Amino acid sequence: MRNVLKNVSWRALRVWQRNYDVYKATWKVNFIPPLLEPLLFLFAFGFGLGQLVKSVNYAGMEVSYLRFIAPGLIASAIMNHGFFETTYASFVRMYYQNTFDAILSTPLMVEDVILGEIIWGATKATFAATIMVGVIASFGLLDMPLSLWIIPVSFLAVFAFSSLGMCFTGIVNNIEMFIFPVFLFVTPMFLFSSVFFPLSALPPWAQKVASALPLTQLVTVIRELAFGNPGPEIILYLLMLSILGAVCSVLGLVMMRKRLLK
Repeated sequence: MRNVLKNVSWRALRVWQRNYDVYKATWKVNFIPPLLEPLLFLFAFGFGLGQLVKSVNYAGMEVSYLRFIAPGLIASAIMNHGFFETTYASFVRMYYQNTFDAILSTPLMVEDVILGEIIWGATKATFAATIMVGVIASFGLLDMPLSLWIIPVSFLAVFAFSSLGMCFTGIVNNIEMFIFPVFLFVTPMFLFSSVFFPLSALPPWAQKVASALPLTQLVTVIRELAFGNPGPEIILYLLMLSILGAVCSVLGLVMMRKRLLK
């Protein structure tokens, strides 16, 4: 592990730059999903389900259901964009496009490639979060300008999900196997991390489990920023997400190095 960290260098930014250049060439395709995703969810869950559930009690406040789910949609999109970029997208670049092989024929090290991929996953998810904040703010569902802090918070938090995705990329044998981490980790977090309903609606034991999920912590941070009522606990949650990102990034580097050099 010490050798892995020793090989990390600023050259990882060259990998980030390569992916960013590709992103710019296909920006229209990348721009559409984060633009339409909040609109679809807001209309389906907000204006549809919101007609049945008028308001939600959250932290002693009565808020409209539409305003309650808006921050959760941003948080879940951050998780999805970061996780899927370092799983499916990174696997395609590694296995099908042979991009990693091409990069490794240059002076860059394996660690540079992997760290560059993780940073790019966090960056791309932050781009998506920025677009979604703009769309949702246009509906008057975010407290501005405090909600602008969601953007830098997104990069810090999504680093954890990008790093976690890279860990799975280091162990799957084929691209079809990504269905397991999606089914076992991503989908449960999406359903039970207070995106669509308060944790208080769950049984006590389930509340404890759900509160430990990384997405729950991110949803709480973004929701308090969106409501203009940040409490001291968001510092703790951001610290926990930072620790998760640091641990998973090191594990991802170790696992991917073992995979690429075996």
